[in-house]
Amino acid sequence: MSRRWLFLSVVAVVIASAVGVAVWTASADETAAPVPDNTAVAHSGECPTGPESAKCASTTSAPASPSPTTTTAPPTTTVTSVPPAAADCGRPAGASPVVNVTDVNVGVPVTGYGREGDTEPLPMAIAATPLGDSWVAWLGTDSRVYLGKLDCADRLVGTPTSFEGIDLQDVQADRDGGVVLLTRRGECHDGPLCGGASSPCNTMWMIRFDNSGQQVWARQVTNLDERRGGYDDGARFIWWYQHHGRLAFDGTNYAAYFGVAITVRNGNCVDIHEGDRMQVVDANGSLVPGHPDGFEVGCSHSWTARVVWDPRTGHYVRVCATDNGCRIAQPNPYRTVAAGTCDGTLFGGDLVLASTPGYWTAWSQGGQARLSHFTNGQADNTITTAARSSHPHLVGYGTGRMLLAWETGTSMAAQVYDAGSGKTVGSQFTINARDHDYQAFKAYADGSVAYPAAGGNTTSIRIARVMPLGS
Repeated sequence: MSRRWLFLSVVAVVIASAVGVAVWTASADETAAPVPDNTAVAHSGECPTGPESAKCASTTSAPASPSPTTTTAPPTTTVTSVPPAAADCGRPAGASPVVNVTDVNVGVPVTGYGREGDTEPLPMAIAATPLGDSWVAWLGTDSRVYLGKLDCADRLVGTPTSFEGIDLQDVQADRDGGVVLLTRRGECHDGPLCGGASSPCNTMWMIRFDNSGQQVWARQVTNLDERRGGYDDGARFIWWYQHHGRLAFDGTNYAAYFGVAITVRNGNCVDIHEGDRMQVVDANGSLVPGHPDGFEVGCSHSWTARVVWDPRTGHYVRVCATDNGCRIAQPNPYRTVAAGTCDGTLFGGDLVLASTPGYWTAWSQGGQARLSHFTNGQADNTITTAARSSHPHLVGYGTGRMLLAWETGTSMAAQVYDAGSGKTVGSQFTINARDHDYQAFKAYADGSVAYPAAGGNTTSIRIARVMPLGS
């Protein structure tokens, strides 16, 4: 893994066309944040100049297989060797964080980390069930996204299922199964592009599965169909641009918040812009029309889009990193959470509920991770952490706490924080798993958290679980 490749491809598209800057305008039925006249716009796949040019030119290269990782645990880590346990899991709490590491042989090749660019495929994701066991999803090397069930000891049970998919984004679970967010191939049609080289046009889908891992329904959350291709005016689709996304669940509906390509006619050709999009889907697989938290386009340009459901307010909350004002922001309408600088080192992390009103978001500038607390707009408390990282991970960790984790060498470091005051709790500790810039920890009802990482070979996944912390 190399942070030399971390300048975002979506930031890379912030290059004005030689013919001038184009502006897209939302249609009457869109709730959107247009790109202002003074914002540079992506034009049909232009590559950047400078350090990201090589990456842009090779975005179609196959990702490398993950390097084997050590199975030797640090002093604060135990490697699980217990038999499968039955849900409800109820993992024991300790006086300090204890990390259990389990290598799971999934039986099929898993897509490797590659360079961890934000336009490259995401290898794996994990979801907590209400009973405390897990679903783990991973991207195979055969244009399939696989789904397997893990028991309370993080051991694979049953036979994994799979779905058509060329990229994985996220997985979330509920008592009846869950949803996988993934990418499938689409059609471009003719355009033509105003400039630059063509690239495949793809689509984003929610796949609903039941408790046996079988598909119940599939819903596209982009808008391509037989009549509208990616190069047709009004298209919202997945291109080579940044398109990572996350899911959130409100108890009935699922929301997907993700990066999207935006097609706008410019005379006799089309320009392809980049932003983000949020769509809400009900329990039957239908889009929820007019949902107050959904939008066609929010931030533009956008990267590291994050979403959380807040049962206290009855709303989904989102944050993005954007070059519109160079900031961490809430979209639709724009509200600045934290001011940044567009120097290629501004990245969002994750978003969690605070134990007091509001939220905490992790973000980074210049390789220094920060935690910012906000309620609606400008942060009222920003903490500069000890983490030297461009891509910090943040997750709720039991009642009243949160866990910040980041890469350090071939493993990860972690620190517990109070989810109200933002003060550190206890000492920093090690998680013996290989970090990926864009994968996520997930919180469990018993107070533990889990992270999926590259295993010891190309057919295994390492589950790193931080056990619950006592009061």
